[in-house]
Amino acid sequence: MLIDSHCHLDFPDFAEERDAIITRARQAGIGLMLTISTRLDQFDRVLAVAEAYPDIYCTVGVHPHEADDHPDVTAAKLVALASHPKVVGIGETGLDYFYDHSDREAQKRCFLAHITAARDTGLPVIIHTRDADDDTAAILDAEMAKGKFKGLLHCFSSGHALAELAVRHDMMVSFSGILTFNKARGVQESAVALPMGNLLVETDAPYLAPVPLRGKRNEPSYVVHTAAFLAKLKGVGVGEITEQTTQNFLRLFDKVPREAVADRRAA
Repeated sequence: MLIDSHCHLDFPDFAEERDAIITRARQAGIGLMLTISTRLDQFDRVLAVAEAYPDIYCTVGVHPHEADDHPDVTAAKLVALASHPKVVGIGETGLDYFYDHSDREAQKRCFLAHITAARDTGLPVIIHTRDADDDTAAILDAEMAKGKFKGLLHCFSSGHALAELAVRHDMMVSFSGILTFNKARGVQESAVALPMGNLLVETDAPYLAPVPLRGKRNEPSYVVHTAAFLAKLKGVGVGEITEQTTQNFLRLFDKVPREAVADRRAA
């Protein structure tokens, strides 16, 4: 089975046909989906989606775009919310200097709170980084020196040096539909170079639908196209990418009950 390691199933884009979208994902062989939190005041609806379906889990966190609206976010608050059995990760968080929708210092403070929560809970931190490679690298190096934590760079579109740094820290690097875009040569080169044991695939749905569906609203079933493209880049079969990325996900998100995984494999 494949796993969509990052999607936003609580978004209004899916409200009217969420059941159909999830059914299509299952029919496409997507065994698990991870729906991602972006605002704490909307966490309840993220959790509600995860609670409603046995093959969906979720995270808790604040997207860097939303950091200005969360000046009081603390690691303790994130840790408390992460105690729910369906919450298996912290984030998404990080730095986005492309849009600068939030003050950069606010983004950094928020990012650090999430890293502390990840360290305290043992859950992985999901990192969004755009046009902020140097600061992201500096924070990861400094925080890892204080104490190890698990994590991944989601929707990877950064320079290869940041991907290498993630691998040195035993983190995962997740590829979205961007990987399939004709102009994404640097991202594709990183995918080729990175070890198989550090790779994940995702949709980031409803955004970034892969070729041949680029321009459409994305959904979890479309992750099969990204996985197939990754397999071609790596020179391996789709089955190998499917199995490897699934094992990588389960190693990273080890709060997901193994009986749930066995049930989905048998489905």
